[in-house]
Amino acid sequence: MTRYEDQVAEHRAYLYKFARLQLRNVAWAEDAVSETLLAALSKPHAFANRSQLKTWLVGILKHKVIDALRQHGREITGVSSTEDDDTDPLELLNFKADGHFVEPPADWGNPEQQTSSRQFFEVLEACTDKLPAVQGRLFLMRVWLELSSEEICKELNLTPTNLYVQLHRARLRLRECLEMNWFEKTGAL
Repeated sequence: MTRYEDQVAEHRAYLYKFARLQLRNVAWAEDAVSETLLAALSKPHAFANRSQLKTWLVGILKHKVIDALRQHGREITGVSSTEDDDTDPLELLNFKADGHFVEPPADWGNPEQQTSSRQFFEVLEACTDKLPAVQGRLFLMRVWLELSSEEICKELNLTPTNLYVQLHRARLRLRECLEMNWFEKTGAL
């Protein structure tokens, strides 16, 4: 039987990748992962096998990443307030006057079945890595760290419209990347 400490250590690379993706800073990611591992190792009884160890560690890491974002908030490059503040979010939706998509999304078949695949999550992670830094950070803060829009706007000094525009663009890029790199290759089309 593998020791608890060894099981925790096995997840270090994944945790680092997650933290690096979100924080976009090697030192901050290392700190967040180290704090996560220390927290897990100092209180092994808190795990209690109620979930997978990896899931529990990611839960701890999410809080450490949020703490790092708050601590280093002034150092994180915010979204520039250029044309995005003046952009009408409805212009970005790509709808015709009759309410239909200008270019409809591809048929993804049964997404629940597709997303249960480990390879799907590897492709999703690769697509997320390819997002522009600002869009990637905002998307991960909103979707993976589950921060509210108000919290993100406050932390990064953004307007709600600017956040909405950036998140919309990130989702469009992710959809396009998944359609090209996953759904077309799996024959879901």
